[in-house]
Amino acid sequence: MVIANIALVIGAYLLGSFQYMILLGRARGFDLSQEEDLHSALWRKVGRLEGLSGIVVDILKGAIPVVIGFALDFHLAVIAAAGVAAVAGQMWPVFRKFDGERGNTSGAGMMLAITVGVSSTEASHAYLVFLIALIIALTGFFIRTIPRFVAPSQTLSQRLMLGGPVSNSLPLGMVIAFAAAPLSSWCLQQPLEMTVGLAALFVALVARRLTVGIGADVKTATSVRRILINRLLYDRSYL
Repeated sequence: MVIANIALVIGAYLLGSFQYMILLGRARGFDLSQEEDLHSALWRKVGRLEGLSGIVVDILKGAIPVVIGFALDFHLAVIAAAGVAAVAGQMWPVFRKFDGERGNTSGAGMMLAITVGVSSTEASHAYLVFLIALIIALTGFFIRTIPRFVAPSQTLSQRLMLGGPVSNSLPLGMVIAFAAAPLSSWCLQQPLEMTVGLAALFVALVARRLTVGIGADVKTATSVRRILINRLLYDRSYL
């Protein structure tokens, strides 16, 4: 059983590391390896259908190991560890020199899968943890998106474009959502393994925000403290 546990966690990490968007871009004749945001680049440069598939695949990266864990009756602690490992694989992929994405999409997939799985096996209201986080994240998304979508100067193509102007509300909403997940899990008296797993997920996502490309920013920084705060809240060094 120990070997099976290790295999699930390692397999989850390798699944998270799989470079679907870069490979799809290359298949369509685009090199996305130097892009800062693969989702936005795939959507803008390759196509909307391909961009949507990148979002779906990243969600599945976080969800599939958790679903497999529940289906094969692994211990909840191992399932949670596998979910976190999958998200870590997306953020620090072995196939891309440990420099990947931010982990939000795969993190959402992991959270959805584990809360639904726990709801169906141990605690019937575990899904509320995901709903609380989802409401917070969607609030940030809509604050960012609605003004642009209703602006009369925008064409339909521009309204549907993933990316656009830099947003404060979306990354802030995401970090609050992932922070709220373990807190709401604890307040709702959900299984400890799920609460700890969601806390570990939040720590990993914050670590990625704080560290990606930090060396170059620190060299030109006037205030390292401000850079770290901006990275934590808004996922970038300078506003």
